[in-house]
Amino acid sequence: MSPRSPSVNEELRRRSRERLLQAAVELVGERGYDATTLGDIADRAGSARGLVSYYFPGKRQLLQSAVHRLMHRTLEEALECEPRTEDGRERMARAVDAILGLTVRHTVLMRQHMAGILQAEGFLQCPEQQRLAELLRDTVTRLGSPNPESDYPMLRALLMGAVYAALVPGAPMPVPVLRAELFKRYGLDWTMGAPPDPEGTGGAPDTDLSRFFATESRCPEGNGQSK
Repeated sequence: MSPRSPSVNEELRRRSRERLLQAAVELVGERGYDATTLGDIADRAGSARGLVSYYFPGKRQLLQSAVHRLMHRTLEEALECEPRTEDGRERMARAVDAILGLTVRHTVLMRQHMAGILQAEGFLQCPEQQRLAELLRDTVTRLGSPNPESDYPMLRALLMGAVYAALVPGAPMPVPVLRAELFKRYGLDWTMGAPPDPEGTGGAPDTDLSRFFATESRCPEGNGQSK
């Protein structure tokens, strides 16, 4: 048997890493962070357990990269779904709603993600986080920001703050209230975007996250937004 080419090996490594990312968000969403081991993640991904350490320094870093991938692909899907638009205000509304929607649909996962950021490891730079940053930076640019490099971190901080406020155990703020404040700050009409379903009425987690961990992101058929 002839040896695999470098491009084939690279593709296999990419697929293996993405299976680990998907397994991490699935298991932490199902069981919580403490009840999920690296071995569990490797088994769900169908990977050798040693591969987890090859790609990620530890479980917290793996989870943060996995959630950033889910956030990046969710945001990308929201921005590109039909009807597509270049309007900066509509795109900002979709961005806000996409992140708030993750908070509603993946409460356990997002709470564990925020907890990890607040711990010693802090906010980790990774390819998934960088892609998320590019989308958010483009969003403020399309809105007309004269200084995206300073306005993007503010948008990121406001979104993280809204997610945190929605997830505080015992004292969560209602997502519609948080949405209203963000829309007010950016001068967005309430009818823009795609508001998340209120908690308890259709906010169930997605059961199939595979589309967020494939090479290409695609907008599912029938998931376009109508005005």
